[in-house]
Amino acid sequence: MEATLELQFADPALEPIAEKVYAGQRLTREDGEALFASPDVLGIGSLADHVRQKRHGLNTYFVLNRHINPTNYCVLSCKFCEFGAKPGDSHAYEMSMEEILARCSDEVREVHIVGGHHIEWPFEKYVDIVRSIKQAYPNVQIKAWTAPEIDFFCKITKKEPEEVLAIMREAGMLTMPGGGAEVFSERVRKLLFRGKIGADRWLDIHRRAHRMGFRTNCTMLYGHVETHAERVEHILRLRDLQDQTGGFLAFVPLAFQPGNTGLVTRQCSAIEDLKTVAVSRLLFDNIDHIKSYWIMLGEDTGSVALQFGASDIDGTIGEEKIVHFAQAKSAVGHTREELIRMVREAGRVPVERDALYNVIQVYN
Repeated sequence: MEATLELQFADPALEPIAEKVYAGQRLTREDGEALFASPDVLGIGSLADHVRQKRHGLNTYFVLNRHINPTNYCVLSCKFCEFGAKPGDSHAYEMSMEEILARCSDEVREVHIVGGHHIEWPFEKYVDIVRSIKQAYPNVQIKAWTAPEIDFFCKITKKEPEEVLAIMREAGMLTMPGGGAEVFSERVRKLLFRGKIGADRWLDIHRRAHRMGFRTNCTMLYGHVETHAERVEHILRLRDLQDQTGGFLAFVPLAFQPGNTGLVTRQCSAIEDLKTVAVSRLLFDNIDHIKSYWIMLGEDTGSVALQFGASDIDGTIGEEKIVHFAQAKSAVGHTREELIRMVREAGRVPVERDALYNVIQVYN
């Protein structure tokens, strides 16, 4: 209990939560809601940084990766998405295999593949994207297809998730991203993404993937119409699945990019972003890494978040289309040197990793 004397809180409501954290006790739903309600952002951040340093010290991880979004044609019509397109839309596109392979290189360690649900592409087309990348670049680790995409493949093939995942594994897929979770609220789903899978199906697909030995990420899209209580519920449902399977590598809070959706007038403030990262770190006692996803947070907030509980800053990315269609102001990609600079500016130690968090090099 002596460690609690190290932090002084402007909000007395944080003191019993800090006692739990230092004692290694799991935080509750009520604790999570109290953290989001607290105005003491620096106190919450300091507590989250304590947990982060206990797990990782000053080490902060990044990967040389490349995002590939093969198409934005999509059968869904999610109200928060400005990426998806219908036939005839001016921003609609399809990448050829030559264009996809041209975005890869021998230097890249991880290729991250997500895109639209293209109704005219057969399942074999999606499989061939993975297989072709793996054949051309055998040392690249492929992170591909969100749970909604796996569900889409199941629908067009009449196969179970295990069959789809086994075919993708044979083609070269190593791990899954965590996108498509949005917020595990049926209220929000009905308002914003009625045609997309909900919480139960998303969790079931990741559960099955974990049982097959896949490691995956998990996400939460925040800053639109969800409440703080719904954020906490989302996190706790992910925490419950991690208790069951241990399959999640990292949690990625995704800051909503309003673009022209009209859902909100402005993106979340940096304060709300930092609080969300910190609360995530405090509630997730069973997931190793919380990501500071700079492509959505922006470079400055992304760097500061490394002092608010985040231990991973994702990667070089190369060319990301989804959030930039929503007018994200961050750079399209970064170099290794720029990521190292961002990490060092936060007073942390840059650690280059692969897709499974195996350490490649520490930049002391």
